[in-house]
Amino acid sequence: MSIKNMEAKQTLYGPSDQKPVIKFNGCEPTNLRNSSHVVGVFEVLQLLRKEGVLCDIRIETDDGTIILGHKVVLVSASPYFRSMFTSFEESKKELIHIKELDSTTFQSLIDYIYTGEIVITGENIHVLLPAANFLQLDFVVGGCVEFLQKQIVSSNCLGIKAFAGLYNCVELLTNSEAYIKKHFVEVIKYDEFLSLSSEEVIKLISCNDLTAPFEEKVYECVIDWIKYELECRKDFLPDLMEHVRLPLASKQYILENVVDEPLLKHSPKCKDYIFEVLHFYVLKSVQPFTILQNIRSKTRQPSGLQKVVLVFSWCKSSNRCNTYWYDPATNIWMIGPQISKCRETAGFNVIKDQFVIAVGGINNSSSQSVEILNLSSQSPCWEPIVDMLISRKDLGVGVLDGCIYAVGGSDGTSVLNNAEVFCIQEWQMISSMTSKRSRFGVGVLNNLLYAT
Repeated sequence: MSIKNMEAKQTLYGPSDQKPVIKFNGCEPTNLRNSSHVVGVFEVLQLLRKEGVLCDIRIETDDGTIILGHKVVLVSASPYFRSMFTSFEESKKELIHIKELDSTTFQSLIDYIYTGEIVITGENIHVLLPAANFLQLDFVVGGCVEFLQKQIVSSNCLGIKAFAGLYNCVELLTNSEAYIKKHFVEVIKYDEFLSLSSEEVIKLISCNDLTAPFEEKVYECVIDWIKYELECRKDFLPDLMEHVRLPLASKQYILENVVDEPLLKHSPKCKDYIFEVLHFYVLKSVQPFTILQNIRSKTRQPSGLQKVVLVFSWCKSSNRCNTYWYDPATNIWMIGPQISKCRETAGFNVIKDQFVIAVGGINNSSSQSVEILNLSSQSPCWEPIVDMLISRKDLGVGVLDGCIYAVGGSDGTSVLNNAEVFCIQEWQMISSMTSKRSRFGVGVLNNLLYAT
């Protein structure tokens, strides 16, 4: 060993004859981690950058601002810089130009690379997100998306959706679209809606999961959008009206607001849509359970909308019948449309998952009466249809192929075994059961009607 090495060793360990000898008996190695080490290193690197020490790259923005940095730091934080400084000709340059990035925003993102901190505001979000997306700083992009999601309201959701689509922010785009559909009635009140293109309006109003409690609102928003720039938009009216579900609007509204609308009268295609809905109401007057077989007659199904339980109750002391809705999704009970006559022993059933029928069950001469509740209506209420041929209480009610079967029960004097069916706006007697039945169940299986 040389004298120089001996001196170094003595400096490191002390005199060789004083070096302690420590014996260990099966001890485990210790992994030492300094949690503040990385922070401390980057604090020094940021200080060196601010002072221009050891910087090996200068970045110039469009306004001539020069920002200093260390290539190895930029490469470690940004895939954009990693590609630039390891693959492209910029890897050998000491000065590069970054185009179309605001110098203030770019400086804040370089600071973020060194410090891990950045401030997002309503004033800088419009330039910060595109810049962070350009530099592939995913954490900042995620922070911007989260910031915007918290700011979504009816007056800006369409703008945020467009912004998200422009920069391919999938999560923000999905959430803003969901918000727009859920709050449709509020969204269409603001100017952002009137500024949409015809394609964007069609995409919105054609959604089957659009939350539009009243289809009249969909129609009105189309007319408002057309009239906002009438001359250049009027030719789009037929394309838009194709997606308005006029049969879901009330008959009174159609007659008072749609039939005589001048814009529709001047369009042959739009007049066809009006004839379609008027024809629908004629059919419905003959057959109450008529449902047109096209998308314009299909009830919208907002996302998250759950089926409800409809409960009928009779209070003996007050001789009053009540209707209640129960929503399993919210666990909330609400008072439903009140039935016009107290049907304490009526038969109930559902037709086409849209109509509720109440048959007989009244303790007087009205036990032949039948009422229907259209759940797809904008304001559901019980409406009478054609009376049965026989008074019935405690009867069984079944539905098969869109027809109502009233079976057995009691006429107030005796138990019945006869039955009748309602189709095409009239009741007809059918073959009787082999035995008399009251307070029993009726069901359908394999296209057959069973009484049990």
